[in-house]
Amino acid sequence: MNIGKQLKEGVITNNPVLVQLLGLCSTMAITTSIMNGLGMGVSVLIILTASNVVISAIRKIVPNKIRIAMYIVVIAGFVTCVDLLLQAFLPDIAASLGVFIPLIVVNCIILGRAEGFASKEGIAASAMDGVFQGLGYTLVLLAMCIIRELLGAGTLAGIQIMPAGYQTIGVLTLPVGGFLVLGVLIAAMQWALNRPKKAAKEEK
Repeated sequence: MNIGKQLKEGVITNNPVLVQLLGLCSTMAITTSIMNGLGMGVSVLIILTASNVVISAIRKIVPNKIRIAMYIVVIAGFVTCVDLLLQAFLPDIAASLGVFIPLIVVNCIILGRAEGFASKEGIAASAMDGVFQGLGYTLVLLAMCIIRELLGAGTLAGIQIMPAGYQTIGVLTLPVGGFLVLGVLIAAMQWALNRPKKAAKEEK
């Protein structure tokens, strides 16, 4: 288990949103405020890590024919727990995120890591994969939230940051704004990942 490699993959080289292009629906829908992004990101991180651990632990006893159904049952159990906890302790965030918390059950990031990693690797490695992939997802959400909320509304976490005369970019608070910001971040990530390869070719 190479923790450094897993961290780099989860946050940068195999980022679930900017590289794998997974979970885009919720990514663009809930990134209008930093509190929404933090709530969704932490929820996915917890569910992804817990699901990876359980799926890795039972991977040798689950029949191959029903493995996907079993993954969904496991994930749904943790999603229900997180949803109930949010409603009990953070009702405002739960109300703001709405249906997107229950929809984590079929989130491609979680199902993808269950099938592609946890079902083949040990418990410790699967736990680290969940943490780092969840961290990569959360960081992208926070980056999008900061850009969209700060430039689109002039606030961060509901606190006025921009001066009174600042002209907000209203389009950033709309769904199309999510597409624009996500596109810029994906382009920046691809540029950063391809830059070393391009430099190596030029040296040759």
